[in-house]
Amino acid sequence: MRTRHRGFTLIELIVVMTIISLLLTLAAPRYFRSIERSKETVLKANLASTRDALDKFHADTGRYPEQLAELVAKRYLRTLPWDPIADSSEAWLIIPPADGQGGGVYNINSGAEGAGDDGIPYAEW
Repeated sequence: MRTRHRGFTLIELIVVMTIISLLLTLAAPRYFRSIERSKETVLKANLASTRDALDKFHADTGRYPEQLAELVAKRYLRTLPWDPIADSSEAWLIIPPADGQGGGVYNINSGAEGAGDDGIPYAEW
């Protein structure tokens, strides 16, 4: 006597594939949006910590650093801050201090194009 092995029918496979594609259609946009939100959060944290280091450097030395690398050299920061939106540590927009204040870096902004979730361009954060 021969036993017959039964597999899935084409209709069953199509139904399963339809359910999987429907679930992916619902989940994928939320996943990618959460990645963007996390990058924005990291950018805000990096900007805040770098600006804090700039303020501490100015309070200690009476001038602003000439370059961001000076903050690392003097151990105000461990490494150059990373801009996750621009995907670089070199894409920062450097804002020099007003006349009469020594140094070259008063503030930094992101060099990334586009705007955040709140509609404000990254370069204005």
